[in-house]
Amino acid sequence: MASDNGGREVVKGVQKMTPSEAFVETMVAQDVTTLFGIMGSAFMDAMDIFAPAGIELIPVVHEQGAGHMADGYARASGRHGVVIGQNGPGISNCVTAIAAAYWAHSPVVMITPEAGTGGSGLGGFQEAHQLPMFQEFTKYQGHVNNPARMAEYTARCFDRAMSEMGPTQLNIPRDYFYGEVETEIAEPARLDRGPGGAESLAQAAELLAEAEFPVIVSGGGVVFSDAVDEVKQLAERLGAPVVNSYQHNDSFPASHPLWCGPLGYQGSKAGMKLIKDADVVLALGTRLGPFGTLPQHGIEYWPKNAKIIQVDADHKMLGLVKKIAVGICGDAKASAADLFSRIEGKTLSSDATKQKRAERIRSEKEAWEKELSEWTEERDEFSQDMIAEAAQEEGNWLHPRQVLAELEKAMPERVMVSTDIGNINSVAHSYLRFEEPRSFFAPMSFGNCGYALPTIIGAKKAAPERPAIAYAGDGAWAMSMVETMTAVRHDIPVTAVVFHNRQWGAEKKNQVEFYNRRFVAAELETDSFAEIGRSMGAEGITVDRLEDVGPALKKAIDMQMNEGKTTIIEIMCNRELGDPFRRDALRKPVRMLEKYQDYV
Repeated sequence: MASDNGGREVVKGVQKMTPSEAFVETMVAQDVTTLFGIMGSAFMDAMDIFAPAGIELIPVVHEQGAGHMADGYARASGRHGVVIGQNGPGISNCVTAIAAAYWAHSPVVMITPEAGTGGSGLGGFQEAHQLPMFQEFTKYQGHVNNPARMAEYTARCFDRAMSEMGPTQLNIPRDYFYGEVETEIAEPARLDRGPGGAESLAQAAELLAEAEFPVIVSGGGVVFSDAVDEVKQLAERLGAPVVNSYQHNDSFPASHPLWCGPLGYQGSKAGMKLIKDADVVLALGTRLGPFGTLPQHGIEYWPKNAKIIQVDADHKMLGLVKKIAVGICGDAKASAADLFSRIEGKTLSSDATKQKRAERIRSEKEAWEKELSEWTEERDEFSQDMIAEAAQEEGNWLHPRQVLAELEKAMPERVMVSTDIGNINSVAHSYLRFEEPRSFFAPMSFGNCGYALPTIIGAKKAAPERPAIAYAGDGAWAMSMVETMTAVRHDIPVTAVVFHNRQWGAEKKNQVEFYNRRFVAAELETDSFAEIGRSMGAEGITVDRLEDVGPALKKAIDMQMNEGKTTIIEIMCNRELGDPFRRDALRKPVRMLEKYQDYV
């Protein structure tokens, strides 16, 4: 026997054991301490020895929640997130969560016990073809085709989740947990990623040296590789403004004078105006996804003539979305350090305008902060109607932007925040600023509802010393609010902020813009979410006055950190709406049949 970093014994050498033991011992070798899921007979023989192996199975309410928790755990810790469930319906419930983890590049291992081989193909109880379910959203799929290969496939799935930067699937016929095998538990295999090819790095350094207005886009790869210090060093040498890629607000510290905010939907005007004038863009650890580079605030900000240097650890992402001048297949941390070393002692073209650029950065940021502070309500005709209606019927319920600003002021240090999909949550991107990586969790390109609460529960489990907050609109909240019971039952205290505006806001805004305010299936009338939270064992706070927003959040965080309590803060918002969520994907309707002529 030997010990891993957690002090647990790890079996060494070729030994006789059961396949269940081989499966569990491989997870021990991979330093797995936590799984999320729902117990089931399909893997009960292995589950029986989780506890003596030092592995905790956290039972959830629904398997989609388990998948999101594993995602949040992985993103907060940098380690594997692991999810498991019963074959058939328990596994199919996880597909959406694994898809979200895929687009977040999270090293989640989806363990899928399968119907037994003896009855395969007969349409037995809970039988399903489980590999095709996940083939689009996994980097690797391992199917245990012989009990003797249990340790081999288990290790490979865990190793590939790290090396491929995304979810993997370990599919195990349920009868293969039993028997006797002779096997060896492999040590984890981890890639030592480098900065990239010497030629591409030299070309990139030359472009940076010649740039007169360089801008850095700091993406998720900067977070995953802990490269913030290297990016700061490089940005300071260049005097380059740094913008966050879409939904990676934690990829550069907001207090740094070169930080200019996130790009993409509801992002920073300051960052957009600055990158619009760039002659060279260094995109570090980002695929430059379409939704993060679309026009916003009426600004077509992506620079048409700039030379793009793209750094990504996955070579398939290089030049995929945007035309690039140089592509570097490398680790963001190593690449940034290498590029700094190549330009550190050189005279750069940007040196002559460094001070002028610093003044421009300061000016653009000040202007954007002033606009945000004065942007207390939405200005379109529909929102003005809703504000007037709220004043008459609801007693001046709160403007979402004012609420988001108050929440920003009340944020504790080292906070972790997850946001769901939706109108108010997207507007929140302008108000969420972070000082350290692994702090912001959003559903990325998959954009599924029901993401925020379970994800922040997983993040809190990984980092219990940090305050954890979830933002959700009432529609998305209802999809996963039952995981409040998971947080309460298993002492994983979090704080959820629910924006109760009684509507599917993002889609309703599309009906305003494109369908002449014909609202179909957009309204959500619900009694108190705070009361529902209390019924599940959490604290519940309803806020309908602006001056109570900050104190409510501070009280909830105090209860989370000092009393171990989960709190649901229900914010009573009016029905005003932000910009359309998918203006790029919709067109004004055309009707050809006579009976639909009024529906234009």
